[in-house]
Amino acid sequence: MFISCVPGKNDILETYSRIRDKVHKTPVMTSAAINRMSGCKIYFKCENLQKVGAFKARGATNAAFSLKSDQREKGIATHSSGNHAQALAYAAALLEIKAYVIMPRNAPAVKVNAVKSYGGQIIFCDPTLEAREKELSRIVDKTGAYFIHPYNDYDVIAGQATAAYELFSEVPDLDMIITPVGGGGLLSGTSLARNYFSIHTKVFAAEPRGAGDAYLSLQEGRIMPSEKPVTIADGLLTSLGTRTFPIIRDNVEKIILVSDEEIVEAMKLIWERMKIIVEPSASVTLAAVLKEKILFSKSKLGIILSGGNVDINKLPF
Repeated sequence: MFISCVPGKNDILETYSRIRDKVHKTPVMTSAAINRMSGCKIYFKCENLQKVGAFKARGATNAAFSLKSDQREKGIATHSSGNHAQALAYAAALLEIKAYVIMPRNAPAVKVNAVKSYGGQIIFCDPTLEAREKELSRIVDKTGAYFIHPYNDYDVIAGQATAAYELFSEVPDLDMIITPVGGGGLLSGTSLARNYFSIHTKVFAAEPRGAGDAYLSLQEGRIMPSEKPVTIADGLLTSLGTRTFPIIRDNVEKIILVSDEEIVEAMKLIWERMKIIVEPSASVTLAAVLKEKILFSKSKLGIILSGGNVDINKLPF
């Protein structure tokens, strides 16, 4: 069943029922050392331990399983630099249908290999949004596959909201919650989950300075496209969508920009202190908290670690 407008409370609860046996209920972890460094009490929602190694499994699975049989019989398609690509291929494998994935030629090898492992058919293109969309249009016209957008889709947003829903259910009374922001699917879903399940919690986001279009969009009050972004956080290169931006605009307190150097230091800290693998795109959140210690001081804070798909042969530290 399609969600045709901004997901409501019941939409998110129905989504959770639909996907709960197809994705992991990820653990919530804490670190006394990181708490001391940050000056607040942090609860890390470990979506790096999710199916396909990222929260994207939630949205893609919900969107795919919401399709009617005649809509998905010719397969599903998308464009993605990595995590949504894997998620869509995973969902297609569960449904035993084809997945066509448009990926930029410079996509991380670890993510390309994961898409292949789930049986996804990859079509490479130049690393621009224009090239992605052009190639996607060609493939959809050729195959009849159904396009599932990486983030600008209410079923995808509702799926991503279930991560925060689980966190709020397990750790009540969070003062604040922070997520990364790229296209805005996770951030908008988290904002909606806050509205319905933890209204007193303030929502923040973290973004690489080299890809700060969401920050600019909030400043300008309109979508500012991402133009030639340069950052180590390869999962956060996309612009906000027409469906994610209004939700973010109306619900997010602040987007905090961090440098690649700050991202790498936060990533290294999580690896060393928590003994878990996170990718740069997930590390922007802790980087933001460490940068804005006064803002988060003495708070009870939720952090969504968005993913752990990193090439261990090319670590930045």
